Amino acid sequence: MGKVIVIEHLTLDGVMQAPGHPDEDPRNGFRHGGWATRAQDPAMQEAVGARMSSAWSLLAGRTTYERFADYWPRQAPNPFTEALDRVQKYVASTTLAEPLPWRNSTLLKGEAADAVAGLKEELAENLVVFGSGVLVSSLLAGGLVDELLLLIHPLTLGSGRRLFPDSGSGLTTFDLVDSATTATGVIIATYQPVKHYATRAGGAEPGEFRLGGWSRLDLAEAAGLDLVDEAAY
Repeated sequence: MGKVIVIEHLTLDGVMQAPGHPDEDPRNGFRHGGWATRAQDPAMQEAVGARMSSAWSLLAGRTTYERFADYWPRQAPNPFTEALDRVQKYVASTTLAEPLPWRNSTLLKGEAADAVAGLKEELAENLVVFGSGVLVSSLLAGGLVDELLLLIHPLTLGSGRRLFPDSGSGLTTFDLVDSATTATGVIIATYQPVKHYATRAGGAEPGEFRLGGWSRLDLAEAAGLDLVDEAAY
């Protein structure tokens, strides 16, 4: 059974749009395309390459697939472009139709989450996702993501499409399983989802906030306060 591995470049304010080059994704007047290139570092390439060193296939939403298919085959050959061209590509889209323009491309049928769940059972190799924000939200909501590799860049943009929009997948908790910092200040963080909580009218899954191991009751007592109406806090 394969794993779904999501790889994303992010700014500190959560923007994922057009990290690679200026014309990558100008939707909604986005002018900051190529923002990730200013902090390139060999450690980032190694982290991404490690996810591509064993058997894998590409999983992409429509927008990412179309931009990849238009851009990467026209670039000078290198290990990354050759790997992208060679691997099997699965595309989640309700508007595209086969035959798809890039070789080794297959259009998924039906709901994306259901199709990906079936692929995970069927395939031995991993499914690697770049970009594809709408698809990633759907996969997180369905509990189908096994690993998030986030390359968090030391800058903010103030606008742009975010990986976790307000209308996203709801509350999901993660374990940080590995982290490193590059010489250019990029945090390379690997997360594995622990639990996804279905969105409900009452808000997030209930829990008790603790600061340094102290609950709110501990803090109130230390401050000499009485929590007469606990529900108010």
